[in-house]
Amino acid sequence: MLEFQNICVSFPSERQDRIFGKIRQQVLFDVSFNVRKGSCLGILGESGSGKSTLGRVLCGLLKPDRGQVLLDGKPVYGSRAGKRSLQNKLSVVFQDYTTSANPRFRVKDIIGEGLKVRERREGEKPDREKETAALLRMVGLPPEFSDRFPHELSGGQLQRMCIARAVACRPQIILFDEAVSSLDAHTQVQVMDLLRELKEKLDLTYVFITHNLTSVTYLCDDVLFLYQGKVTEHLSVENIGRTADPYAGKLLESIVMFEEAK
Repeated sequence: MLEFQNICVSFPSERQDRIFGKIRQQVLFDVSFNVRKGSCLGILGESGSGKSTLGRVLCGLLKPDRGQVLLDGKPVYGSRAGKRSLQNKLSVVFQDYTTSANPRFRVKDIIGEGLKVRERREGEKPDREKETAALLRMVGLPPEFSDRFPHELSGGQLQRMCIARAVACRPQIILFDEAVSSLDAHTQVQVMDLLRELKEKLDLTYVFITHNLTSVTYLCDDVLFLYQGKVTEHLSVENIGRTADPYAGKLLESIVMFEEAK
């Protein structure tokens, strides 16, 4: 469904060259992978590995220097039609749920942003109140929350609201950018259980960007290890213990040591 072909991305560096002027610092190096329809791909890497840059490329916000992003076999960055197709099929849930929701909006207005996208695409106007109530129930929140403001919700409730907004536009793919990292462990599990349920119920495809290997093994079908802008390993989660990659092995060892220490 989604394919990255030899993606390279660089940014202007602070350093200056006397002859060639500004030097560019490369962040992604020939990154290639694919995401099967109905699956969940975990992209795992530490801070500075290039995960966020990869997410921006996937969202259509950052055109790569080289390489192609294909959605259903069509280039995303090759034409307006490709960009529009991505916008119609992809939603995003961010890590910082406090800044991704307007504090002056009520919950119904925030979820309404997703409903507006659906209206523009499908040319139909759903019953906003009815749809908002249904979406809140779908993510495990009571419909009465629709009149609340973001500051009146807990962290887990806020992220559920953001998930409802992402689902409201009926996407085919959802990108989660560190979407559970700011939640406590118990709430993380609850939200990931919700994501599993929604994936099956709505036939969704997920890309799950994180630095947490435990959440990858809990939620994802496949995992891609990203280190210093390069893919070091890409394999199914059920075969993760068989990796021959030193970086992946090091992360696995740290998880085992942490579990034994608890």
